[in-house]
Amino acid sequence: MEKKLLVLDIDGTLVNNEKKITPKTKEALFSAMEAGHSVMIASGRPTPGVQRYVEELELKRFGGYTLTYNGARVQECRSGRVIYEKRLSNKYLPFLYSYAKQYDLGIITYENDLSKDPQVLSGRRLDDWILWEAKINGLTVGEREDFLDYVNYDVYKVLMTAEPETSEGHMKELQKLLGPSANVMRSEAFFIEITARGIDKAGTLERVIGPVGVSQSNTICCGDAFNDISMVQYAGVGVAMGNAKPEVKEVADYITASNEEDGIAEVVERFLL
Repeated sequence: MEKKLLVLDIDGTLVNNEKKITPKTKEALFSAMEAGHSVMIASGRPTPGVQRYVEELELKRFGGYTLTYNGARVQECRSGRVIYEKRLSNKYLPFLYSYAKQYDLGIITYENDLSKDPQVLSGRRLDDWILWEAKINGLTVGEREDFLDYVNYDVYKVLMTAEPETSEGHMKELQKLLGPSANVMRSEAFFIEITARGIDKAGTLERVIGPVGVSQSNTICCGDAFNDISMVQYAGVGVAMGNAKPEVKEVADYITASNEEDGIAEVVERFLL
């Protein structure tokens, strides 16, 4: 049996709408890992925001991985070793802050890794989406009037919030303004995510499958949102959840049941067991 790598987005994929891993999905994942396959959580969330699922799936014991900040950081759970990271230069923050101020968008990044109190750092105003981002990650919000002075380090990503009706337009404008210097994408209809050049889930996967010990053909990537499209396209088997956005389903090799119907358990049973 060849070892396979199962790559799982969290929200809308691994967890149900209550942000919980169901017993059936958890049982299937344990069976896959006990059979010698590996699991990687691949999320736009910051690293602290995935830890509850790392612990619940016992990825440290089984030797799993986390890909966080949309690919800006990959960590081996067993050893804690960071096997890949690439940050967005601090020099882009004044431009991004100015753009957010001009169009009245929310803007956040995350506390430095060395902090003992990881926070969502808000540069302007709070909105329901920023509060939701903090809540699902189990983080507090630090409102910083001195945002540009305080964030004096390179960051994994910057997140902007915009009305769903306007977010795609802002994404395209930022892509044009930043050019090849950075990567701009959406995860949800209201989240615009800015990472370093070449950083998305697929780009990072391509860099780390060698150290992880699998081939591209033995990767199975599951997702539902805009920021999952690249890895679903890249995978040996790209899987869209039943609840996935149409754009994800269009590029998928297989469409499984929804996150409310144990779609990941179906994937495990079909492709791993």
